[in-house]
Amino acid sequence: MMKRYPTIIACLLLFTGCLSAQVKSKAEFSTAGFYKVDGGGREVYSFNQGWRFAKGNFKNAALTNFNDSQWQATNLPHGLELLPTEASGGINYQGPAWYRKKFDIPQSLKGKKIYLYFEAVMGKSQIWINGQLVKEHFGGYIPFSIEVSQHISFDKENLVAVFTDNSNNPAYPPGKPQEQLDFCYFGGIYRDVWLYSTSAIHITDPNYTNKVAAGGLFTRIESASEKLATLKVRVDVQNETNRKTPVVVVAKLLDKDGKLAAQSRQSLALLPDSSSTAELSMSIKAPNLWTPETPYLYNLVCEIHSNKEVVDAIRQRTGIRTIELKGKDGFILNGKRYQDKLIGGNRHQDYAYVGNALPNSGQWRDAVKLRSAGMRIIRSAHYPLDPAFMDAADELGLFVIVSTPGWQFWNNDPLFEQRVLSDISQMVRRDRNRPSVFMWEPILNETWYPEYFAKKVHDLVHAEYPYKGAYTACDLEARGSEHFDVVYSHPFLTSSKGMVAVSEENKGDATGKNPYDKITRPMFNREWGDNVDNWNSHNSPSRVAKTWGETAMLIQAKHYSMPSYPYTCFQTLYQSPRQMMGGALWHPFDHQRGYHPDPFYGGIMDVFRQPKYSYYMFRSQSDPKLNVENVDCGPMVFVANEMSPFSPEEVTVFTNCEQVRLIINSKDTLMQSAQRIDSGMLHPPVVFKNAFNFMALKALSRANKDNLISLEAQGIIDGKVVATHVRRPSFRPEKIRLELDNLNRLLVADGSDFVPIIASITDKDGNVKRLNEYQIRFEVEGEGSIVGDEQIGANPRKVEWGTAPVLVRSTTKPGKIRVKASVLFPGSNMPSTATLEFESIRSDIPVIAGKNISEAAFNQKGSHQSNAEMEVLKEKLQKVQMELNQIKNKEVEKQQSEFEK
Repeated sequence: MMKRYPTIIACLLLFTGCLSAQVKSKAEFSTAGFYKVDGGGREVYSFNQGWRFAKGNFKNAALTNFNDSQWQATNLPHGLELLPTEASGGINYQGPAWYRKKFDIPQSLKGKKIYLYFEAVMGKSQIWINGQLVKEHFGGYIPFSIEVSQHISFDKENLVAVFTDNSNNPAYPPGKPQEQLDFCYFGGIYRDVWLYSTSAIHITDPNYTNKVAAGGLFTRIESASEKLATLKVRVDVQNETNRKTPVVVVAKLLDKDGKLAAQSRQSLALLPDSSSTAELSMSIKAPNLWTPETPYLYNLVCEIHSNKEVVDAIRQRTGIRTIELKGKDGFILNGKRYQDKLIGGNRHQDYAYVGNALPNSGQWRDAVKLRSAGMRIIRSAHYPLDPAFMDAADELGLFVIVSTPGWQFWNNDPLFEQRVLSDISQMVRRDRNRPSVFMWEPILNETWYPEYFAKKVHDLVHAEYPYKGAYTACDLEARGSEHFDVVYSHPFLTSSKGMVAVSEENKGDATGKNPYDKITRPMFNREWGDNVDNWNSHNSPSRVAKTWGETAMLIQAKHYSMPSYPYTCFQTLYQSPRQMMGGALWHPFDHQRGYHPDPFYGGIMDVFRQPKYSYYMFRSQSDPKLNVENVDCGPMVFVANEMSPFSPEEVTVFTNCEQVRLIINSKDTLMQSAQRIDSGMLHPPVVFKNAFNFMALKALSRANKDNLISLEAQGIIDGKVVATHVRRPSFRPEKIRLELDNLNRLLVADGSDFVPIIASITDKDGNVKRLNEYQIRFEVEGEGSIVGDEQIGANPRKVEWGTAPVLVRSTTKPGKIRVKASVLFPGSNMPSTATLEFESIRSDIPVIAGKNISEAAFNQKGSHQSNAEMEVLKEKLQKVQMELNQIKNKEVEKQQSEFEK
């Protein structure tokens, strides 16, 4: 036996234990509401790097001579704190905080108009430039910009100071005290900040100019078919010179290959210190139409020419599509009836540890995972979402219902109403050009506002978007619902009492009459799936933490798909008529809450966006022919059984295939069809009775036939196997596996971008050991750092359902990053250490960084080992020791078997 050891050691010396992960591409995100055009006359800079931050209120903190050297150095997006994954119940900080940044303005911007653009600052905020208050803002979800040209200097250091306060405040929405709010009102400058410049003659910012149905670039699709489409473009041009200036406005529509698809131009005579609007029209022959299944995006470039030079230009991505929401006919897309339901989910923006401060890459990953789950529509809950998420929705084919900030609160003070109306106008102006916008929700969620307010907000949306394709939505039971284009309602179904509501939230007509006859407008279910016992306790078959295991997750999946009791689910949504266009699940992600001590566990993914069984059930409802770039789609089959001692005997399989063949322990074969029931959900779960038997597994294992133990599901379409999923039980835990959950997006070295890395405990064959409670310690070398520490349970991280996630944040320097994961209490028989290497890249967007803040001040650097070669050697020796232990343990197992006889 000892003769094997040199061979083992030689093999281990050839294996370093380092897993290398490389990624493919970068996502493209808008900056300050536009995409930059090279040579277009304007510059844009990230203003996220190099801030000082402190919680609390500080006298004179806005002044240039204030000493902030002891404040924490940070980059944006930034929340006020890092929090544990169980962060509900009002544990987050509420109160004032300050941010300060010292910076120089590039000399190349002299003579330009210069703006600071804040995508969002939570709560009440004040912006000070060089000691002067230049802006106050109320509300945490709407962008605002400041023209700072007259407040800054090119000859000396400048200072921007931002005061924020996320305390309870009834004067602006959402207004409700956070102790009674069902989501967390995290604070801070939690979205991006940009600095950009324009010439004196420029295209305006629609949120800055404050013009109804105007300002900036306003596009709409007048008509669209497979043969021809008409694109209308309005361009608001500002002349901030003291002379009359003739200009030519040019709009170019470019396809994905950069080829010109259409073009239009118009001359304007701009008066001094005034603005004028160009009205352009373009016809596109044989257009590529935007749909959820084919989300084709064109690039629209708008240029302002003066004296034969381009003085300003911006680009936006646009999709050619029209939507009509027509009563009993439901949803009409590009002139044709949409042949499926729009099933999706609501989305709160908070994420594990960082709260709302999710970088653009995280917004992208959220959108990709929701679309990969088969979702076609997202309702923003309960506020406009980050621009980066909206960019991703345009690209991935996700419709979005854009909602006004608000939740169960009304203030009779006219100032509160005024601020709500301002939010509505600003959210329409921000997102009106997006193909992903399905409709607008201008009401305050679940709020008993005055009846007059309903008509006012409906009219306001249509005033801001006075063309075809704009629709407003409101609850059927709400005051003034008759004014809205679409009504929110649960579907109805047939029972022995006639047509009744699916759930208690919707009181139906039990007289036998069809309640749909009373409703002439199209319908949508804004929140479905949640099923609590009472609104104080919040117990529900939908609320299942991943750590509770497969039985609980199977109950959740069954509840969302087709439970035995009447409730809104996939089955009832599909059984409803075309008038019921679809519904949004409450809620695809586990997230934090204010008034309840428990997080919301009803997600089909957890707070790290790791899937539960329900994710695969949702995924199985997508068309197997779907092919969207960057989306996990196509034929699929998933075996929802871990083959553990506690796994159910029946085996549930989620698939979008016609049939499933289940091969049990490489021998027994069962076949079942995925049959649609009563025009219900497209692909019901397939359940094989008595298919798993732990004692049969044990018998094969004792007979040294572990290689035969498996559950193999084959998805079959048209008689051919098109998808396969093989389950094997996890045996002895032997190693840690590290996986980069970046969805093929490069980590950007901007000091705030981060990527999740998932550590899994596996057996020697890579099967995840779900029933395990180790703790994993993470270490980072190179240009990265770990988000959080032991105080919030981030590092070391307890293994839950076989995995332990860690977030690794970039530094501001691109380079290699090496992540090491080991069990907290190592031993000769414990799982071996794993390492993962990847790289960060430089951002394409130039940066205006804070002055006099070194990289070390951010504490962004990972821990560097004094002797890397020694660490590698230790890992190799550990692997050798484990191999020796395995050989010795065979004798232990043999003796146990002998005594059992």
